[in-house]
Amino acid sequence: MATNPSGVGSAKHYVVSATAETVHWGYFSRSLKPVLSVESGDFVTIETLTHHAYDDHARMIAGDPGAESVFRWTKDAKNVDRRGAGPMDASIHGRGSGEGFGVHVCTGPVFVRGAEPGDVLEVRIVDIQPRSCCNPEFTGRAFGSNAAAWWGFHYKDLLTEPKPREVITIYELDATGGRNWARAVYNYRWMPQTDPFGVVHPTIDYPGVPVDHGLVEENHGILKGVLIPVRPHFGVIAVAPKEAEFVDSIPPGYFGGNMDNWRIGKGAVMFYPVAVPGALFSVGDPHASQGDSELCGTAIECSLTGTFQLIVHKGDTLAGTPLAELRYPLLETTDEWVVHGFSFANYLVELGDKAQSEIFTKSSLDLAMRDAFRKMRHFLMTTKGLSEDEAISLMSVAVDFGVTQVVDGNWGIHAILKKAIFAGDEE
Repeated sequence: MATNPSGVGSAKHYVVSATAETVHWGYFSRSLKPVLSVESGDFVTIETLTHHAYDDHARMIAGDPGAESVFRWTKDAKNVDRRGAGPMDASIHGRGSGEGFGVHVCTGPVFVRGAEPGDVLEVRIVDIQPRSCCNPEFTGRAFGSNAAAWWGFHYKDLLTEPKPREVITIYELDATGGRNWARAVYNYRWMPQTDPFGVVHPTIDYPGVPVDHGLVEENHGILKGVLIPVRPHFGVIAVAPKEAEFVDSIPPGYFGGNMDNWRIGKGAVMFYPVAVPGALFSVGDPHASQGDSELCGTAIECSLTGTFQLIVHKGDTLAGTPLAELRYPLLETTDEWVVHGFSFANYLVELGDKAQSEIFTKSSLDLAMRDAFRKMRHFLMTTKGLSEDEAISLMSVAVDFGVTQVVDGNWGIHAILKKAIFAGDEE
């Protein structure tokens, strides 16, 4: 339920719990009914659930009313039927409603009053907290799953047998905040799973399939002595795109979405071009930690709760600011500006009617680097008033380009610009 427990000055503070009624699974849509409507400047605390929670039901679902509501699936029905942007009758692959074309459990959308196409939505990430395990056996802990899956960059380049294989690793972290690292608990190889409707899943091909741990072999004592720094963030923060009725949640784009940049955490600010009235803001794909590239296909997929402030910047006020002519998701931290490039800046337009399938075969890092270069050039020329020659030189000597992800269909390169290099402007 969406509630408003308190006011914050003139702004209000709402809470959106994650339930079967407040999530949409695997897709974005310009036609989704909002779960909440807010004014510019309001705060919203939003619960998010990882779509990998059923990799370990005991640690990530059991005893948690919200998670049990979202993941409930029996032989008679499942609470959240559509899981993806595909056909509801599973007429393409027979995997289930929505076909799994899109996998992320997203909470929302939130309608921001006054947001119109041409405006920019500012999203301030005020806080992020892990979702505590509700199973009394694991009090004070939170858990996440890392799936080295068939869509991972590594999958066709394995050394050891059996090949190919998908491996799930379960990680534990401290839900109380007492320590800032995660450790591996155990791993197991995916074995074919039969879902409650009787469909067999030989690979991880449909989100939320219950894993029968009687069919897998848990290997404990792995990654001994290894402590993973925890850096919670949201892999998916999005406004609704306008180009199609149902848009797969996997490929990112100008609307944000599945960007999988670990820098989008507490204290960060994201800016998105608004494409539909109200922006229709959603968040999901929570991560406890991830490295650049998300190489094997996933991060530590771990349910989190975030608090956000949503601010509308009207299009006619943006001239001469870093938001002028903004057509892509832009990240600001205390010390940096981060521009996000993709293989296709707007694949929904550039690839035509078959964009949502062809994006998975046409991406490359060359294209993503070209897009990141063009966006950073534009940012420097527009925001800092540099000439093209000045911008190109500065990019080569002071801007760090990195691989954001190579597993989300529309591959990503980010460009990091340190604010400190412009300190000379103050002299």
